[in-house]
Amino acid sequence: MTELDEGMLQLGLRAAAARLPFLPTRASLGTDVLDKNPELKTVRSPYADGEVLVAMPAIELDAALLHVNESDVLGNTRIDGPDPFFDAWFARAARRCYVSCETLHASIEDEDLSRARGNAFERSLVTGVVHAPGGAHPTSCAPAYGWDLAALKAYCASAEAEDGFSAYRNEVVGASEAAYLERIGGLGHVHDLPLPVL
Repeated sequence: MTELDEGMLQLGLRAAAARLPFLPTRASLGTDVLDKNPELKTVRSPYADGEVLVAMPAIELDAALLHVNESDVLGNTRIDGPDPFFDAWFARAARRCYVSCETLHASIEDEDLSRARGNAFERSLVTGVVHAPGGAHPTSCAPAYGWDLAALKAYCASAEAEDGFSAYRNEVVGASEAAYLERIGGLGHVHDLPLPVL
């Protein structure tokens, strides 16, 4: 387990995506992050400034699991929400990238997603695609649905309980996607979740 700030996480993914061992950053200098992570190293700029920077190591992923609004069977995707988070960097940093989607098109002719706005990463990065309406629950998939605060609180509470995640997995997640959707109130419940107002 490593404690990082958001900027360091992004740089670690970007380093992995570029197949670099690290990227230099000022993020975390002057904070406790370096004390809490003694494996993080600093480097000195080889240029006249000689500035000391954090060498954020690459975060190489075995697999990325990403949920999008639409995909075709080839892995062309579309994200309609206002914030695609770090999906493109997760896809590029991973050895394999699997996409779940709200809407699946059988062929590129059905809806040409290869040129669509919101196509955050190349289809060549996608290893597999699965149709999973409501698949982002309990988090959001804007503009289709918002997050489920009660479900998120239950998930977080399971982390604090003895053997909590095991119980959560058995009681909430269940054995299949259909069972999960039934336990949380169905796909209608997911689609009725309001989008957050920020």
